[in-house]
Amino acid sequence: MQFNPALLRKFFKKPEKNELLETLFSYKKIFYWLLFFSALVNFILIIPALYMFQIYDSVLTSRSIETLLVLTFIAVFFYLVMGFLEWSRSQVLVRLSNDFDDKLSNRTFQSSFSAIINSGSTAPAQHFNDLTTLRQFLTGTGVFAFFDSPWAFIYLVIIFMIHPILGIFSLIAQIVIFSTAFWSEYVTKKPIQEANKAYQSANVFLQTSLRNAEVIEAMGMHENIRKKWREKYEKVIASQTEASEKAGRIHSINRFIRISAQSLILGLGAYLAIHNIITLGMMIMGSILMGRALSPVDMAVGAWKQFVSARQSYRRLEELFTSYPQPEKRLPLPVPTGKLKVENVVVVPPGSNKEVLKAIDFEANPGEIIAIIGPTASGKSSLAKTIVGVWKPVIGSVRLDGADLSHYNKEQLGKYIGYMPQDIEIISGPVAENIARFGEINMELIIKSAMIAGVHDMILNFPNGYETDVGEAGGYLSGGQRQRIALARAIYGEPVLIVLDEPNSNLDDQGEMALMRAMAILKKMNKTVFVISHKINILSIADKIMLIDKGSIQLFGPREEIMEVLRRRAEIAARERIKDDNPEGEQNGV
Repeated sequence: MQFNPALLRKFFKKPEKNELLETLFSYKKIFYWLLFFSALVNFILIIPALYMFQIYDSVLTSRSIETLLVLTFIAVFFYLVMGFLEWSRSQVLVRLSNDFDDKLSNRTFQSSFSAIINSGSTAPAQHFNDLTTLRQFLTGTGVFAFFDSPWAFIYLVIIFMIHPILGIFSLIAQIVIFSTAFWSEYVTKKPIQEANKAYQSANVFLQTSLRNAEVIEAMGMHENIRKKWREKYEKVIASQTEASEKAGRIHSINRFIRISAQSLILGLGAYLAIHNIITLGMMIMGSILMGRALSPVDMAVGAWKQFVSARQSYRRLEELFTSYPQPEKRLPLPVPTGKLKVENVVVVPPGSNKEVLKAIDFEANPGEIIAIIGPTASGKSSLAKTIVGVWKPVIGSVRLDGADLSHYNKEQLGKYIGYMPQDIEIISGPVAENIARFGEINMELIIKSAMIAGVHDMILNFPNGYETDVGEAGGYLSGGQRQRIALARAIYGEPVLIVLDEPNSNLDDQGEMALMRAMAILKKMNKTVFVISHKINILSIADKIMLIDKGSIQLFGPREEIMEVLRRRAEIAARERIKDDNPEGEQNGV
């Protein structure tokens, strides 16, 4: 008997080839061997039935001790071989699942990361749970049921050879028990899906709440948050309860059918034996073989949830890999100087259909510091994300030294860019690893970037200096300390393009002075620096100022020119306010 890959496709209901399916098919030869081992195991499992048949029809009638010993020796030998084969196929499956994980874990990480960036996905853990589900399925009882299932038919054929009545009875039992598995999936599919959706919603809400534990504690929001979470969680419990109750009823019915069939085939065999149609050995052999014929069915029913979960996980991973394919390997480009050109860029955030940036067009040259200002929600942070390549424009292009950002290998581009987002995240681990972007530890470069950022002395005062663990999400650091370490991380490796979004929002006077010195040093190093800030002192060091409002550039040019325009606008606005506040005095010439 040969392993047919079409069976695997049919199980997953995805006939077309894809990346995930091709990975599974790469183990085709291993599946051949596993199927061969399973065939030997199932062939040996006929031995107990033959052994009992010979005991009843040969040994007991002849009363031959020699025959009994020989039969027993042969049976035990085959049982030892079967044990070795079962151990071997289990070990093969364990190694196969580990190799499967090695091949797809990095791929899952990359696609999950892309999903977060491009669609705003907030549940990357689900993708790794799906990978784990598939890996566990490859080593669980479900895959054994898959390999053993063809032998249910072979056992059935042997029972028909003993007597057609026993074969028909066994066939009916198989059909009924297997039908309950489909029935169970049908009645529990909807509540299980609803439970999974509700669980994800409740889990995301809980994680978000825990990240804001200080706000909840300070403002006494515990009870309100608990009630809201409980409201979501109760939907999980309700759906799971509904699914469990339905599955429990079907399991009880299945168990009744299974036990009844085992007893009834003995009774039916006894009836045939009484009428001398079959022998007592045939009666016992038929009962044992029906148990073997039902065993793969029982395994499939018992592992049905694994089948369903594996199929759902497969589909989600397939959709993830299809939506976010592996990035193309591009030829390395020359090290850029930092000349940036943004051409007619239109940006729509992930998961939205609203344009946040419209017709953005400007150039920046190495050695320039450009301050980006504007009211709240004007598009400043959106522009920062677009400049560093986090968000891709739907129209237009962002070019670094003439090359579109998409033409760079991502790892290569990352070395040329320093980015400090508005919402700073310091990753759990030592300070040195955070500054080095969790790459190779080069203390010379780490200390150099820390000194440019003005945090070297601050880090030396930490308990373990550069080896100090920052805690989960940088929880051991103050807001200002996180911001200053993030600045050192942005500077690390001497990138040519540096974008700082609100880099002084949590800084004290000392931190402000360190930031200003760092920007002056970066200018001397001929770096292209963009800084977003609401604080006026940043403007004093800027070469150019960009005013953004409602997603468009309203003003852009040298600092003195833009400051003069802003000053005139402020004077006009002040006169308008005076006029509005004192209309009678204006009318009387006051």
